[in-house]
Amino acid sequence: MTSSPYPLGLRLHGRRVVVVGGGAVATRRVPALLDAGADVLLVAPELTPALRARADAGRLHWVPRRFVPEDLDGAWLVQVAVDDPMAAASVSAVAAERRIFCVRADDRTAATAWTPAVTRHGPVTVAVLGGGDPRRAMTVRDAVRDLLAVRLAPDGIAGRPDASTGTTGGRQAGRVALVGAGPGDPELITVKGWRLLTEADVVVADRLVPGLLLDELRPDVELVDASKIPYGPSRAQEEINQILVDRALAGAFVVRLKGGDPYVFGRGGEELLACAAAGVPVTVVPGVTSSIAAPAAAGIPVTHRGVAHEFTVVSGHLAPDAPASLVRWDALAGLHGTLVVLMGLKNLAAITATLIAHGRSPQTPAAVVQEATTGTQRVLRSTLGEVAADALTAELRPPAVVVVGDVVNALDS
Repeated sequence: MTSSPYPLGLRLHGRRVVVVGGGAVATRRVPALLDAGADVLLVAPELTPALRARADAGRLHWVPRRFVPEDLDGAWLVQVAVDDPMAAASVSAVAAERRIFCVRADDRTAATAWTPAVTRHGPVTVAVLGGGDPRRAMTVRDAVRDLLAVRLAPDGIAGRPDASTGTTGGRQAGRVALVGAGPGDPELITVKGWRLLTEADVVVADRLVPGLLLDELRPDVELVDASKIPYGPSRAQEEINQILVDRALAGAFVVRLKGGDPYVFGRGGEELLACAAAGVPVTVVPGVTSSIAAPAAAGIPVTHRGVAHEFTVVSGHLAPDAPASLVRWDALAGLHGTLVVLMGLKNLAAITATLIAHGRSPQTPAAVVQEATTGTQRVLRSTLGEVAADALTAELRPPAVVVVGDVVNALDS
């Protein structure tokens, strides 16, 4: 007779957790560990771009080599995320010798701990174990999530699938959905966006999508890391387009999961055109854009009665004097409303200098919001003349949203 697992909630804040492997499985599992506050040591010769970004940002410690027993020194938990059974067995053997619980992605029967199917609803976390059957656990988890979220649906039925024909399980195949995941908080994805994500066969994800959403994917979902890390490793847009088309033409339902909104500097239009040219049907699900959400999360309304009657959103990924820039910075300097700059941290000094040179007062309030709506959000308030230097001193890093205008101080008491 097989004994039942003992359910337990681990409080990992500040405690060492070792993850062995740097591929798609680790990409899905690491965000939940970081969200729990774990001190994550990632051991792998190479990482996915999304994991590399977390390592470069100091969110975790990366040892670029293969596992050695000493890696488990001081560890409370180890997660083996490799597809090599012999390598996984060697790690779990060391863990057993040291009485450290070990999760194995390759063989649940050989593991001493299982990762449950999880759903989160505010402060409530529901973890489901399906007796070793991941599909059963996911099915029950999704039913519980629907019950928790029922009040969110306009018709009182959360997560009800769209009607479809000629598919298995009521799910259309051979199609693509461009889904906006929101600015960072996993609860800010729309109900429709989350539902399509749970139906996906393939998920092609940017680095800015909330990592906890990836943790909730079915175990059989193919996760493609399409991270476009600024000034780092990335997939060419044409390659991403081809992945969407190829997977869909092979009969898969593909969700292109993008941070913010697909059409706000997200290249969603290019991806839709590529799919349309190949005859692949596309559904577009808008997302909460960081251009509005980041200021709001920092207590800054982009418009406010008597202060600003308009706001303008621009990309700052090109310097004002770059030949390819399409932004009329001289015209923006003459506006009285709010200016929101996305992807502008690297060129912030040039942007602010250009705005001032064309008449915007250097005393205009300005703010920078880093990693908005997440647990690592940072807010810097300054002035147009000083914000670039202040951001440099504060060591702010992307993703960050810059806000310029009197609304920065509009809600100050």
